[in-house]
Amino acid sequence: MDSAFTHYLVPKIAKMDEKEVSDLLQKMHCTKEQLPVIDFSDAGLKGLEASVGDVIRITRDEKKKEFYYRLVAED
Repeated sequence: MDSAFTHYLVPKIAKMDEKEVSDLLQKMHCTKEQLPVIDFSDAGLKGLEASVGDVIRITRDEKKKEFYYRLVAED
């Protein structure tokens, strides 16, 4: 499910499923805990139904397919 925000300056944010996360971590040779974090209360996560421990994919430029990954965490 994608984020509820649809402004052109807001990047596309999507929650990744377990298979995607597993493939990503294997490709990057890291663990979930080594990913950068995003706070559970971040406004960009509204509408995603993301939980602490989920991994999200942020697409900053649709044309270039630039992806950033964040682990949802609490303060």
